[in-house]
Amino acid sequence: MWVKLCCLLLYFLALFVLARVFEAVAWYESGFLATQLVDPVALSFRKLRTILECRGLGHSGLPEKKDVRELVEKSGDLMEGELYSALKEEEASESVSSTNFSGEMHFYELVEDTKDGIWLVQVIANDRSPLVGKVHWEKMVKKVSRFGIRTGTFNCSSDPRYCKRRGWLKSTLIMSVPQTSTSKGKVMLKEYSGGRIEVEHIFKWITAHAASRIKTIYNSEHLKEEWNKSDQYRVKIYLFANLDQPPAFFSALSVKFTGRVEFIFVNVENWDNKSYMAEIGIYKTPSYILRTPEGIYRYGNNTGEFISLRAMDSFLRSLQPEVNDLFVLSLVLVNLMAWMDLFITQGATIKRFVVLISTLGTYNSLLIISWLPVLGFLQLPYLDSFYEYSLKLFRYSNTTTLASWVRADWMFYSSHPALFLSTYLGHGLLIDYFEKKRRRNNNTDEVNANNLEWLSSLWDWYTSYLFHPIASFQHFPFDSDWDEDPDLFLERLAFPDLWLHPLIPTDYIKNLPMWRFQCLSTHSDEEMLETFPDSDSDSDSENKEVFSSDREGSEDDELSTFHRCSEGERRGGAEACPCASHSCHHEPREHKASSYSSVGDLEPDWSAWPSDMLHCTECVVCLENFTKGCLLMGLPCGHVFHQSCIMKWLAGGRHCCPVCRWASYKKKQPYTHPQPLSSEPPS
Repeated sequence: MWVKLCCLLLYFLALFVLARVFEAVAWYESGFLATQLVDPVALSFRKLRTILECRGLGHSGLPEKKDVRELVEKSGDLMEGELYSALKEEEASESVSSTNFSGEMHFYELVEDTKDGIWLVQVIANDRSPLVGKVHWEKMVKKVSRFGIRTGTFNCSSDPRYCKRRGWLKSTLIMSVPQTSTSKGKVMLKEYSGGRIEVEHIFKWITAHAASRIKTIYNSEHLKEEWNKSDQYRVKIYLFANLDQPPAFFSALSVKFTGRVEFIFVNVENWDNKSYMAEIGIYKTPSYILRTPEGIYRYGNNTGEFISLRAMDSFLRSLQPEVNDLFVLSLVLVNLMAWMDLFITQGATIKRFVVLISTLGTYNSLLIISWLPVLGFLQLPYLDSFYEYSLKLFRYSNTTTLASWVRADWMFYSSHPALFLSTYLGHGLLIDYFEKKRRRNNNTDEVNANNLEWLSSLWDWYTSYLFHPIASFQHFPFDSDWDEDPDLFLERLAFPDLWLHPLIPTDYIKNLPMWRFQCLSTHSDEEMLETFPDSDSDSDSENKEVFSSDREGSEDDELSTFHRCSEGERRGGAEACPCASHSCHHEPREHKASSYSSVGDLEPDWSAWPSDMLHCTECVVCLENFTKGCLLMGLPCGHVFHQSCIMKWLAGGRHCCPVCRWASYKKKQPYTHPQPLSSEPPS
């Protein structure tokens, strides 16, 4: 996960650097930057009209270029980036979809239950033609969709009772606007009563009703009162302009941010005394001023802060985000990070997509599960101060120059999705190249695996899990209820071919206990002679008892030393685990007594053996004695062999003990030894 997160951060850094490169190239070729101001006098009449349409200002009654230019200047400064975006948006002939309502419930769910948007619905009465023709309606839909206004068509033939109850006896236009300035308030429906059925007149009617929701200030006394008033709104945005009504994008944003940001329009058209404006720091109009508890911020001075709906929407979202905004952002980041698995995973193509689907499901499930307690945590009534401090942190961080660059890059790449996807693919291919090179240097075999090999291994794993699920997923030792469960036995009998040719996983081998055969120095001759008296009459019987007791040993809980021995063998080879040339035998007592007389003989160190392994000194596979320092491996039944000998035995498909034929992948219940009888007489 951390590797994918680092790769995603590197990708964002590459996008940031690439955007700066594009700015440098544009400046070198054209000689201007996106933040450079444009003189409206130098623009053509068509470009000026395009700017007014993007800002949402009517220009139907302005036939001369001078009047159009003055209206552009009154609405705000024009930057090169805004002009470029407006021209690109006009050239893009994308068809905007419109909703067709099927009945009353559909209309109620989308229109009347929508609290933070504006709807324009054309109602077609029974046996009547629509009020707006098809061509003009398509133009209307394209025009209002720039400002987030959704459109739809309600045909009364689908629900005549609802139309009769509403009084829609003739074809008309219906506009829905939130009635109150609080979040999730009531929605009011307004019917178009104009006589002229033209796009510009209908649009002027829409903007007039949307602007009526914005608080308007006409004199300096009202401004002073409003400026010093403290109410529920922590963030307010003021528009100081010499206009009859605010632009349509400003009105649309006031509906979208209902309950979060208060929009105030200050009409300075007939002001004679502007001294109070100078006192609060407003020296020119038009100006977009953001007032927060932390201070005043002048919108339009940093990169990407254009006078448009999209730019101001991203700016306000970063200052006053909703929980849904944060959830969508986290969802995008998590999925971008999960898709990195497609390039990090090496091997067959099918394997990459299988791992990708698994990662996408896991990450999205964890994201949703982690968001549930967060939502419950935010509903607690004692977290208002925490919420306010979080918003304060957002406001401080998102009014910096770096944040403006990030917002500008976000708008640039979101308007060019092909560039975003191509850079993501290129970044992924670079990660794939370096990851493949790293694994080849480590001699990893999975890099060269093809689809058939991987599918074959996947099928082997699946069938092995089907018949031996415990052996595939649990570490040794494990308790298998194969013999105790008759259902598993009957299922196995249903497939005779699989019974004759079982597919047994080999992952249990790495969990078998491994250790080194060690020896200890013997006691002195005198002590050994005292312990073992030389009695010919009792030697045979005592030797058998000692040898039998040593063979059976104690078989309690297991102790695996596989990792210590294997690591030592990899690090030092023969130096880490030296093998002596002489052997130490656990011999019968008569031989012990004679052999212990020599200084060079040694006794096996049984304390180094796992407790459930049987004591022995010979490997029955190669029929050779264990030498000091040799690597041993034990099976679940308790028998011990040379590690190399038993590995060859198991690799040949013989998954059983060479001595007792007990399955090498199945735990054997340890023996319970009776306690030795006490020699003390009973009391």
